[in-house]
Amino acid sequence: MLGLVAVVMLSAFAVVRHAESLAVRLGEPLGTLVLTISVTGIEVMMITAAMSMGHGQPALARDAMFSVVMIVLNGMVGVVLLIGGLRYREQTYNLQGINAFLSLIVPLAVLGLILPNFTTGSPDPTISRFHAGFEIVLSLGIYAVFLAIQTSLHRHYFISRDDQGPDQVAEPLHAEGEAGTAPYHAIFLVAYLLPLVLLSKVLAHRMEDVIEALNAPLALGGLIVAVLVLSPESLTAVRAAWANQLQRSLNILLGSALATIALTIPAVLTVGLITGQTIYLGVEAPNMIILSLTLVVSILTFSTPRTNILLGAVHLLIFLAYLMLMFEEHRG
Repeated sequence: MLGLVAVVMLSAFAVVRHAESLAVRLGEPLGTLVLTISVTGIEVMMITAAMSMGHGQPALARDAMFSVVMIVLNGMVGVVLLIGGLRYREQTYNLQGINAFLSLIVPLAVLGLILPNFTTGSPDPTISRFHAGFEIVLSLGIYAVFLAIQTSLHRHYFISRDDQGPDQVAEPLHAEGEAGTAPYHAIFLVAYLLPLVLLSKVLAHRMEDVIEALNAPLALGGLIVAVLVLSPESLTAVRAAWANQLQRSLNILLGSALATIALTIPAVLTVGLITGQTIYLGVEAPNMIILSLTLVVSILTFSTPRTNILLGAVHLLIFLAYLMLMFEEHRG
C-alpha cells in the first residue's frame, strides 16, 4: 500500500513539476491555469477510477471534493497566510482577482454540496437526472466565462499590482537552470499522467481495504485522495508564499478549489449518468456548517488587500475542526 502511494505521489509531483515549468514559460495567469487544470485532471481520474470499481461508493466523489475544499480554503490558505505573516508581517494581493474566484466558489459550493440535501426530486443527498444535467451545464458554462475573464478580458485581476504589467512572467520557483521547452514539458506532463491512470483503480481498492480494516471513517478515503492530489500543488503554493508571491499562491489554491467544484462535479455526474451509478453530492449536516463557515470566513479574510498571521490562524482552526468532526462523527 505504501509503495503504491509513493509511486502515485511521485507521478503526481512529476506532473505538477512539468505543469509548473509550463506555467513559468507561459506567464501569469495562463501558466497557473495550466497547473490548476493538470491537478484537477489527476483528481478526476482517481475518483472516476474508484467509481468504476462498482463497490458501491456513492459518497467517494463528494468526500474527495469536500476534502479538497477544506484542505485548500482552510488548511493551505491558513498555512500560506501564516508563513507570509511570520516572514513579512503583511502581504498584499490583487483584491479583484480573489473576489472573482470567491464569486464563483461560493455559489457553486452551495449549489453542488449543500442544495442536494434539500431537493425533493430524488431521495437522500442525490439529485435527479434533470438536476444533474442542469448542474453540468451550469458549472461548465460559468467556468468558461471565468476562463475568459482570467485569460483575456481581465487577466490583470490575477496579477499582483506590484508586478510590472499584465504580461509579467512569474519567477521560477524551481532550481536554477532547468532545461526544456514548452512542448518538452507538455509531453512529459502527459507521460507522467499514464501511471496515475493505470494505478488509480488499484490504489482505490487497497485504500478501501485499509479503511475497512482500521474501522476508520469512510470519508477518510476522500481525504486521502485529496491529499495525494493536492500535495505537489500545495508545495508550490507554499514556496510562492515564502518568496512573497502571495498572488501566485492564492491563484493556485483558489483556482484549485474552483476547478474542483466547477469541473469535478460535472465529471462525476456525467459518469453517474452514463453508468447508472448513484452519486451523493450533499454533505452531512455538520459538514454543511463547516462549509458555510469556511465560505463566510473566506469572504471576510479577502475583504481587504492585506493579510496577516491572525487570518491564517483562523483558517487553520476551521481545518482542525473539520478533521475532528470527521473522526468524532464516525466514533459516535
